[in-house]
Amino acid sequence: MTETNLSTEFPGVQRPRRLRRTPALRRMVEETQLTVNDLIYPLFVMEGEGQKVEVVSMPGSYRYTLDLLLKEIEDAYNLGINAIALFPLVEEAKKDNVGTESYNPDGLIQRTVKAIKQTIPDIVVITDVALDPYSSEGHDGIVGENGVILNDSTVEVLVKQALSQAEAGADIVAPSDMMDGRIGAIRKALDAAEYFDVGILAYSAKYASAYYGPFRDALDSAPKFGDKKTYQMNPANAREAIKEVALDIAEGADMVMVKPALAYLDIICEVKKTTNLPVAAYNVSGEYAMIKAAGQKGWIDEKKVMLETLTSMKRAGADLILTYFAKEVALILK
Repeated sequence: MTETNLSTEFPGVQRPRRLRRTPALRRMVEETQLTVNDLIYPLFVMEGEGQKVEVVSMPGSYRYTLDLLLKEIEDAYNLGINAIALFPLVEEAKKDNVGTESYNPDGLIQRTVKAIKQTIPDIVVITDVALDPYSSEGHDGIVGENGVILNDSTVEVLVKQALSQAEAGADIVAPSDMMDGRIGAIRKALDAAEYFDVGILAYSAKYASAYYGPFRDALDSAPKFGDKKTYQMNPANAREAIKEVALDIAEGADMVMVKPALAYLDIICEVKKTTNLPVAAYNVSGEYAMIKAAGQKGWIDEKKVMLETLTSMKRAGADLILTYFAKEVALILK
């Protein structure tokens, strides 16, 4: 079939397809590039030895005992992944309403951080600061009368937790609890203890999302009652996210985060416009699980959708992406 020559009929017509014609041309004009340097690898650690247990709702993601976790981290580092984020599966007997185990100097996370720093000292270790893995109630804060989550009492415990993680050797502490004022309190305590170089990655805009289900399966940390809507953000709110980010920056955050990522690309974009700090996005467990499940069903090309999804987060403005796909992506990008 002979094509109509638009250039004859409409002199000067624009032809954007000229720059899409070959792979080399497409690479040359590519606006957004996902690299292994953008990735932070979240990992689950548990007590014991020689065990690697797959999270049923997160195919390809595992809980590791420390010995096998070290091997997984070494493999990730050799693929070019610069940072890992740690999350503990805490034994039920060690949980209470005030998160006492969270600041135990010989606790699971503290021992894990020390071991990582002895084995792979150059990898950046990010530790979660929140009470939900340690709480008998499954909440990010201390539960008071009538189920009220106590803000200031919780912050006192979060400070102890952050200090214990810094002492163990964490490079960055990441408060994910959404209690008011916790960034300032943690920064003040870290500086007073002369942990000037320990950074804070603030979960600044963390929404009360339904996308967290598989993560709570992984850590057995689902709330025993109610939900987290009194302290995590309303998914309908955008301006509030900017307010939360501004507060955390004023209190001393070194990086800010939007969580979840995929349903909140607009928030990532708006946050990026308001700050010169690095912006992180958390590609959360529910987002991961949906791609994995659809991929296993053969409904999508899993690898292509994975890369497209993470690229959308980068395009929206994320400088860093926490993703359970990190190792898979690094293998492709290497």
